[in-house]
Amino acid sequence: MIRWWISSFQLAELFISSVVHLLYGFYVYSTAVAADLSQALSECVFKSNVSLEVKKQDPSKSTVDDLPPIVLVHGIFGFGKGKFGSFSYFGGAEKKDERVLVPDLGSLTSIYDRARELFYYLKGGRVDYGEQHSKTCGHSRFGRIYEQAHYPQWDEDHPIHFVGHSAGAQVVRVLQQMLADKAFEGYENTSENWVLSITALSGAFNGTTRTYLDGMLPEDGQNMKPLCLLQLCRLGVIIYDWLDIPLLKAYYNFGFDHFNLSWRKAGLWGLVDCLLGNAGPWATGDWILPDLTIQGSIKLNSNLQTFPNTFYFSYATKRTRKILGVTVPSGILGIHPMLFIRVLQMSLYRYPTDVPPPYKGYRDEDWQDNDGALNTISMTHPRLPIEHPSCSIVNDSDCQPLQPGIWYYKIVEADHIFFILNRERAGVQFDLMYDNIFERCRKHIFRKTSQTLPNEAP
Repeated sequence: MIRWWISSFQLAELFISSVVHLLYGFYVYSTAVAADLSQALSECVFKSNVSLEVKKQDPSKSTVDDLPPIVLVHGIFGFGKGKFGSFSYFGGAEKKDERVLVPDLGSLTSIYDRARELFYYLKGGRVDYGEQHSKTCGHSRFGRIYEQAHYPQWDEDHPIHFVGHSAGAQVVRVLQQMLADKAFEGYENTSENWVLSITALSGAFNGTTRTYLDGMLPEDGQNMKPLCLLQLCRLGVIIYDWLDIPLLKAYYNFGFDHFNLSWRKAGLWGLVDCLLGNAGPWATGDWILPDLTIQGSIKLNSNLQTFPNTFYFSYATKRTRKILGVTVPSGILGIHPMLFIRVLQMSLYRYPTDVPPPYKGYRDEDWQDNDGALNTISMTHPRLPIEHPSCSIVNDSDCQPLQPGIWYYKIVEADHIFFILNRERAGVQFDLMYDNIFERCRKHIFRKTSQTLPNEAP
């Protein structure tokens, strides 16, 4: 009887979670479509009344192209400029600075694949996922072609500021390590110094216990439970990609084109193989969820460094508090409806006692504070398998002057999507957050260069 009640509760929770996430997805999609239709209508009605004023630029002033770009990198289920019409993943924050790039990367592809895509987005050319990686993971070696590079001069003398939300922060770290390792064929002069700064918004550095709540097995952090939210997501993505409807794919793409899931290439038997879990990214583990488990993050972090010439800053978010020693959600109104259940579940989560812990010294109480998607302990700075240099601050000005090679982190009262998608929801805090980030990039971060003495050879 007890087992029956537990199963019933789990099924009810799965149903509610599925409905909430599906409704929110439709809300975002319909909002984007409505905004595009409204904009198109406005352009048709007022086009004849619009006059363009051309201003001559003062040649004595620096141009926008002289500024190092600030690249905003989205997280899981995210999208960049050009997808979802005029809808902005970062809530329009890209308009706060003259030189901001918002790449569209695979929303569910692995951290590795997204880092490769980000490089070619900036430098141009055809995405090369690497011969060995592609063979191991069972997908095409080459992906989309960026005929127009978004920052072709990118090198050590023209470094870039990166701002990553959620998994986007880890994507940038992997990219920086690839640059240091000279991992891009045909680009032998790359180095970690191509990255001037990394700012993380709710960065997924050390994994999250939510992956286990959503269906990843805590035993290995790689496979999924037979019935869970992630399995339903997997089925939906397979069907979406197999149907390959151009209008829908142009509007939103999960990023698995290099796996050739379309009916044009996979055929009916390919669809059956994917649904059964024998093919596709879920068969090889080359998608984002394994990278977000604690075990997967430790595996990634074991090869990632914090570099001495790069500036690092992290905003860790949380929507929990302690009452009589028990961690609970910090109110109802301040947490997005899609995340409230997960905030509660993550604050009460206990790692199974019948499986080995994800790392030596793991304690449930360390992972209770969260923002509904990530645990706060995971967002401050890279901790696992070894802790990287860090400094906790209360105010942004506390870290002035900034020192490179140190993760400055600040804990902010917010849920995981507070600073993205809906600018009005965060209000003044949204503007303060991005104003501080952009001001720090423009005014307080610079790389010291050694000066050559008059009698010294350059």
